[in-house]
Amino acid sequence: MYLLGFDIGSSSVKVSIIDGSNSKCIASAFYPKQEMKITALQPGWAEQEPELWWTNLKLALAEVLGISRISPADIFSIGISYQMHGLVMVDKCFKVIRPSIIWCDSRAAHIGDEGFYSIGEERCLSNLLNSPGNFTASKLKWVKDNEPDLFARIYKIMLPGDYIAMKLTGEIKTTASGLSEGILWNFKENDIADLILEHYGISRDLIPEIAPTFSVQGTMTSEAARELGLVPGIKISYRAGDQPNNALSLNVLNPGEVAATAGTSGVVYGVSDQLKYDSYSRVNTFAHVNHKPGNNRLGVLLCINGTGIQNAWMKRTLGTKAYSYEAMNKMASNVAIGSEGVCVLPFGNGAERMLRNKNIGSQISSLNFNIHNEWHLYRAAQEGIVFSFFYGMNIMKNIGIDTHVIRAGKANMFLSPVFRDTLAGVTGATIELYNTDGSAGAARGGGIGSGYYESTSEAFTNLQKLDTIEPDKNKQEQYEAAYTRWKTVLEKAIA
Repeated sequence: MYLLGFDIGSSSVKVSIIDGSNSKCIASAFYPKQEMKITALQPGWAEQEPELWWTNLKLALAEVLGISRISPADIFSIGISYQMHGLVMVDKCFKVIRPSIIWCDSRAAHIGDEGFYSIGEERCLSNLLNSPGNFTASKLKWVKDNEPDLFARIYKIMLPGDYIAMKLTGEIKTTASGLSEGILWNFKENDIADLILEHYGISRDLIPEIAPTFSVQGTMTSEAARELGLVPGIKISYRAGDQPNNALSLNVLNPGEVAATAGTSGVVYGVSDQLKYDSYSRVNTFAHVNHKPGNNRLGVLLCINGTGIQNAWMKRTLGTKAYSYEAMNKMASNVAIGSEGVCVLPFGNGAERMLRNKNIGSQISSLNFNIHNEWHLYRAAQEGIVFSFFYGMNIMKNIGIDTHVIRAGKANMFLSPVFRDTLAGVTGATIELYNTDGSAGAARGGGIGSGYYESTSEAFTNLQKLDTIEPDKNKQEQYEAAYTRWKTVLEKAIA
């Protein structure tokens, strides 16, 4: 039997098929081949049409089925990974009311700040483990305040993965992990966060039924099966936000384990068993995929909005040649550590949680027209991303996440030797790269939730380590000096 995984990103939708008998990925595809459209009607806004995710899922799935040539009747289960924090709203006919306000949209930051102070900082942190911030609950309050006619039509709100599950099953459900990422979960009460709903004047009735992360959450309808070229009755048995799911895909489930990713945005995600939080909510604590009352598994998440998107901007903007990312990486590797003084702050993709929801934009400093060229900028951009990781990891350290080993998929920014070596060099951590990604992880999650696998260890039998990067102690002082210069520039920018 085969296991299917969907990963609903903001850049593309990826689909993978896992052979359940040996846990190996036999086919993957993504769509669109260029980055998916994000609409920004005003500065700091970011929206996508949920139907676009569904359309791209169908196209990616068709490609995967063509590559693998498996029989749809042999698909046992489906798991879903999705971009976190997005707001999808539907009416009683399950029709989408407005485009989704997605994760990097910062319009609701001021609403979250007001909620934090009005409800009470300590009350928020001790119950929600976070400030309301610029998360899903605050985005919903923005709709209530600014689009009251649309708000009045809402039957249920969902996260992006809940929407895809609805399209598959005809049922609207969510998870406690998903609610926690929207700041809609009370960890003290192990229930929906009435304190935030009441403060925002939002009815509890808008929250869907809650299903366990690993469970049969529904089965595929005949209508969905016809659209997708599959068969009715396939179990939809796992859903999780992309970062908890990325950790699952790397078998990061226990306290002290750390996962990272660096796609459009960049994340460091550490697992803890302690209900701890950062007083300024610069890093966030959510329920991990295996969290249960009495068996705490919390994901402490550092998110940097402007990582791969900054690298993509450099690629399409600098010079007249159509350089590949591989060529850019080679150019960057020919520049010395520290980029001969050039510093880049990678914060040009909206308000940054790590900077207390400030939106300072991306900045280039100490540029010398007589010395520097695009090679220096390519390296400085990658160093700036790494240094933003390290800045945030020091915040994580204060709440118990001490990083010695970082696990990541060998993809995106982790394909760059400059990025990997700088991250190992400045953090002192060993980096382990694996043959997995979000859609493969979601497929394995579906296998766990459906009961196909008897344990998580069985699901990850063939998780292979592809590369190990050890920190170069001979270059440690150079990395530290470059970071210190970068940090000085950052502190001036946020002062």
